Order: sequence, then structure tokens, then C-alpha cells
Amino acid sequence: MSFKIFRKNCCGLDVHKTWIYACIGVTDTNGRTDYKQARFSSFSKGLSELCDWLAKYNCSEVCMESSGKYWIPVFNILEKADISVVLAHPKYTKPQKGNKTDRKDAKWICDLFMCDMIKPSFIPPADIRHLRDLVRHRFKLTCMIVGEKNRAQNCLTVSNFKLDDVFSDIFGKSARSITEQMLAHPGEIFDVAPFVHGGCKTPIEEIQAAVDGALCPEQAVKLRQCLNHIDELRLHIDEVEREILCLSDKYQAPLDLIRTVPGFNKNPMTAIQVLSEIGGDMSVFPTAKHLVSWAGCCPRNDQSASKIKSTRISRAGSYFKPVLVQVANALLKSKKHPEFITRYRRIKARRGHKKAIIAVCRMLLTAIWHILSDLKPYTPEGFLESRPVNKSKILTTSQALNLLKQRGYIIKDEAAPAMN
Repeated sequence: MSFKIFRKNCCGLDVHKTWIYACIGVTDTNGRTDYKQARFSSFSKGLSELCDWLAKYNCSEVCMESSGKYWIPVFNILEKADISVVLAHPKYTKPQKGNKTDRKDAKWICDLFMCDMIKPSFIPPADIRHLRDLVRHRFKLTCMIVGEKNRAQNCLTVSNFKLDDVFSDIFGKSARSITEQMLAHPGEIFDVAPFVHGGCKTPIEEIQAAVDGALCPEQAVKLRQCLNHIDELRLHIDEVEREILCLSDKYQAPLDLIRTVPGFNKNPMTAIQVLSEIGGDMSVFPTAKHLVSWAGCCPRNDQSASKIKSTRISRAGSYFKPVLVQVANALLKSKKHPEFITRYRRIKARRGHKKAIIAVCRMLLTAIWHILSDLKPYTPEGFLESRPVNKSKILTTSQALNLLKQRGYIIKDEAAPAMN
């Protein structure tokens, strides 16, 4: 079985940590394909030799699969050499099992790319990639702070200090002051009143009872290390945020548009997180549905013989979806945007909370795609215009009354005279 060849001269790369296997397929006018194969080192010298080898055969189109982080330096070098690089998900380049080598993998990628059977992944421009790297690093630092807070909480729990019962945030101003006093004077009984902020609503007697514990030396050392690490991580986050704000200055126009969407106007970092993931050019996504699918906020298609196997969302957007879910949950607590609350309640009644939240995330992504495509701020009327009312399904007054009667409701005649 033969396939139509769309690219007469292209290359497939099988990228590894130390070596890169390359295969160029050159198709002549008679439809015969000649393959040129070579192996290169992943060091900078080897990547330069790869560029020279591609230029020798006039190959300007390259395809490779995303293998960990090893593809990034290869992509950067080829991008600087004005070579069109297509990055493919490994699920689109899986070869047949049982007869698999690195050279055959490169040839298989070349054949798939030659026949246009590989779906390219979205790779933003270089400056957006740099911004994305810093934003994701900030996210990981935040996760590290959460882990240290959990370990500090374990130290207090083991020592029978019930600060989490009397304070909403055990790392707030009052609770932190009390913790520092306990570490500075272990085993001593002290009055907590001077350390409690005036706005605290918990009675002093309950707070005093909550610190009646015993902090052993081992737990004190662990707790001190956790608190110091939390303070250090916060300094790192502040430094990373300053660099992020400097890199995002050139994208002020799309950021201002994103901030018009509900939920993105309070914290500037939230809008920057969205921009770092999808970029400011929506032409790479033909429709809003493509953006929603890329972010993993829509059900998958997995059915065979009229049987639906699964409708779960994919694991795509591991850095992107948490931000959308956080914004969606915050919108549900506000009464200023009924378009989100109405849809959430309608879907939650029959599908549950999780599916309803993902539906709100899809609404947010759809709004972001349209405002960045049309360069217009957010308006709630857009959702009503995109979902017109089907007038054929609107009931008349008599039809509605009959429907209520069929379901057992008693209709009182408002025109009847009142009984004395």
C-alpha cells in the first residue's frame, strides 16, 4: 500500500540524551525515495554538524518527537538555522513493535512526516517560551512552599500544638509570631496575648489552650528548617516575579485584553500565566474549539461499535488547567457574572461539580480566544449571541399551563373573585 507524498525532501530525527539519529528522505520525480542516514552527537558541535549535513542535502523541513527535555536544545539550534521544525507527540510516531532500532525510528518518523501523517505540536515563539519557563518555575516554587508548610504543620501536630484549630492560617502574622516565640523559648509557658493581632476573632483563652503542647528538640530543629526554607522560597518567588514582569512588558496589549475576562483582573500574574501558555497569536488555533482541545478541557472521543469507552478529559495542560480551575471556582462565589453561574448550576445538576467546573473553564478559554482574535474586550453578551434561543422549543402560555397540570400541579384562576 502506497501513500501520497507531500514532502519531497524532509528529515526525521530520533533524539536521545547523547546521540541523535537522522534520516533524510529525498523523493525524485518518478516517486522513488532515497534515504540518507547519519548519527550526530547531542553536544553543540554535533548539532552544528547536523545543520551542515541538512544544508548539504538542501533539507529545510525536520520532524522529531518530544522526548523529555532533550529536544529543546536541538529545536533551538535548528530554529536559529532557519529550518522549519515540527515537534510531534510520541503517540503519533509509535513504530511497530518487535523490529525497532534507533535508525529505523528515524526512518519511520521521516516516512510519516513525508506523507503528512504527523500532527504538529504547538510551539510558541522563543520569547514566549522563555516567559513560560519562568512562570512554570514560579509554579514549582509555590508547590515547594506548600510541601514545606505541610511538613511544618506535621511538626506542630506531633507536638500537640493546635494552632490550626484557632487560626485560619497558621503561617499568618499572629500564628507565626507565636511559633517564633515557641522556638526561641522551648518548653516555657508564655502569654499569647501580646502576639495576637487585634483583628483576630478567636478568644485569647482558646489560643492559650491551643499552645499547651511539648516541642521536643528534634521537632524544633525540623520546624525551624521548614520555616527558614519557606522564607527563602518566598524571596526566590519575588525575584522570579520581577523577571517575569520585565519579560511581559512587550505583551501589554494582549495582557490588557485578557484582564477584561472575569477572574483575571485582580492578580496580574494570572493573566501572564495564560499568555505564557498560549501566546498572544490565536492564528495558530483555527477555532476556539482547537484551543479548548489543546488545553485538555473537553471530553475525548473514544468509542467503537457505537460503544463509548471513555469521555474523560486528557492530561494535557498540566500547568494551564489548574489556573483555569482556580479562576472558575472564584467566579462561582461572585454574583457579578451570572453567565458562568447559570451554566455551572445547569451542568452540576446532572453531571456533578467537576464536569461543571471544566465547562466553565471552557467558557473562559472560548472568551480568551475570541478577545485575542478580534482584539476586543470581554462582554457577557458574546455567550448569548453564540447560543441563540431555539424559538421552536418555546412554549406558549396555554402549553405551559397544560404541562404543569399533567405533572400534578393545581392552577388557580387569578381572575376568580376572592372568597369572603
